[in-house]
Amino acid sequence: MGDTGYDDTLFRQIRARLGAPQLACVPIGAYSPRWFMSSFHCDPAGAVCIHRDLESQASLAMHWGTWRLSDEGRDEPPLALAAAREKAGVAADDFRVLAPGESMAV
Repeated sequence: MGDTGYDDTLFRQIRARLGAPQLACVPIGAYSPRWFMSSFHCDPAGAVCIHRDLESQASLAMHWGTWRLSDEGRDEPPLALAAAREKAGVAADDFRVLAPGESMAV
């Protein structure tokens, strides 16, 4: 996925048409101010909704921390994602955040 706002039907339609992905790369950054960015960039809570709507086996946070594109602080998206995951009951291992430049084996 690239830049995307959260849509409460689109990601369920993707899952229904293509099945649940093994891995989804979901954007978590460049979301503030919401009045301007919400159509184009989801916030971390919306990213958790995407993860759940897709029924992804695992999700990987992307689109944060490298360039300043919006008003939130550089380290805010992972912290906000952790809070959104906890609120939704999604385990950290199910929706991971890597530091810029970090890698993982799939």
